[in-house]
Amino acid sequence: MSKSLNRVARSIRRNWVLYLFLVPTLAYLILFHYWPMYGVQIAFKNFKPARGIEGSEWVGFKHFDKFFRSYMFSDLLKNTVILSLYQIAISFPFPILLALLLNYCVSQRLKKTTQMVTYAPHFISTVVLVGMLMVFLADSGVMNQILIKFGLQPRNFLSDASMFRHIYVWSHVWQRTGYASVIYIAALSGVSPELHEAAIVDGANKLQRMWHIDLPAIMPTAIILLIMNTGNMLSLGFEKVYLMQNDLNLSVSEIISTYVYKIGLLNAQFSYSTAIGLFNNAVNLVILLLVNKLSDKLTGTSLM
Repeated sequence: MSKSLNRVARSIRRNWVLYLFLVPTLAYLILFHYWPMYGVQIAFKNFKPARGIEGSEWVGFKHFDKFFRSYMFSDLLKNTVILSLYQIAISFPFPILLALLLNYCVSQRLKKTTQMVTYAPHFISTVVLVGMLMVFLADSGVMNQILIKFGLQPRNFLSDASMFRHIYVWSHVWQRTGYASVIYIAALSGVSPELHEAAIVDGANKLQRMWHIDLPAIMPTAIILLIMNTGNMLSLGFEKVYLMQNDLNLSVSEIISTYVYKIGLLNAQFSYSTAIGLFNNAVNLVILLLVNKLSDKLTGTSLM
């Protein structure tokens, strides 16, 4: 142990300038990711701001039990899992497909134009995106005008609970596909041209080259990203869901993150909301470890 520590110390002394570049990242992680973990203990206490964390009464698993017995528990868990799985299943393949299509695009002008058009939605803020959805899907919006032109009845899309998940997921696909394809395009650039040349000589068409050369090349990258996405299954960001919520679609749009926001910040039930958030993160960790282990056994690719 002492020898390894000595080697690390010598390496730091020799390359101290390079290690300085780690300081901002380490400071960020410590201040915003590790230090706040000190406050997780209020999930096991009846937290009173006037008494502070240390002075608050210890109640053990009372808040967890309250959440598990709550009539909201099953609905929150179901809504969160369904929306997350729907999003992963739909949004995951599109960046791969876009990267493959761009990789075989002959016209550089068309390729760059397509990249610019598909990347642009990523830089639209969540608030602006939801505002656009409200305008397009309003009673007098573009979508209803199209329905009327085809002789169909207009719909109030955002107030229709059956449409909420579709609108959420497909707007996510539109916004994130272009940006998410960047990493796959980078992976495809590392594929040896000699493999494609040999495949062309053997008479392989573009589809066969995609299937037998390109997909195996980017599969490790795709698996790692899938594992990371699955590990965040219950951590859907609340901003977009919260902004799209209304009284008519609340039965399917109320997920764990929005419930934590309402309970914790709006109703000031800090201990209860912290307990729910801790449960959420614990389940995410278990799912991440299980999926990572399964991927390692089936494909040999894992995070560690």
